[in-house]
Amino acid sequence: MLTRKQYELLMFIDERLRSTGISPSFDEMKDALDLKSKSGIHRLITGLEERGFIRRLAHRARALEVTRLPENIADQPLPAPSPRFSPTVIKGNFAQNQLTGAVQVAADADSVTLPLYGKIAAGTPIEALRDHSTTVAVPASMLGNGEHYALLVEGDSMIDAGIHDGDTVILRRCETADAGTIVVALVDDLEVTLKRLRRKGASIALEPANKKYETRIFPPDRVQVQGKLVGLLRTY
Repeated sequence: MLTRKQYELLMFIDERLRSTGISPSFDEMKDALDLKSKSGIHRLITGLEERGFIRRLAHRARALEVTRLPENIADQPLPAPSPRFSPTVIKGNFAQNQLTGAVQVAADADSVTLPLYGKIAAGTPIEALRDHSTTVAVPASMLGNGEHYALLVEGDSMIDAGIHDGDTVILRRCETADAGTIVVALVDDLEVTLKRLRRKGASIALEPANKKYETRIFPPDRVQVQGKLVGLLRTY
């Protein structure tokens, strides 16, 4: 799954390579996507590279290669912008059907149905997509008090913390977290990532659990904690 901007950038790079044989510059990509800085382009390229859509050619400036395009691209409309991430409120001890479409717990059940909000990158931020039609059942013992929701993991940057591509992570909604906690963080009011929270002076660091990826540091006004990891589901 690609965000709207990742899709736009991939298509722009592919079109430029096909027409000229030369990768566009960062300035050209920034202007084409109407972004304010080249740091946003760097982030998008990293995301595309981690997902296997492009490859950077070593020792060559401006050298990018498109390795694949989204499946059935001719039939797929451009992804729509996502709404701001806002998990549905989920509290404990619900009667059956108390929250239609969000959480339903039978009186004698030992599991809880949580909303599953699309995919979250464990390699670089992507937009979190809310899909109220998709749910996942989790053991009630995994949850404590508060609001909970689930996300699918895409990427391998948290693999050393035991979180693999394709896992389902269970999050408790919160706005603050202690240093060292694995959190869902909203970056620049737009994109969401799963990382370990660290603090560097007045700044916030989002730390991967894979040496292939770099820790990213932001001023506090650019990062909002959206939840902390409380459980994980894996299908073999």
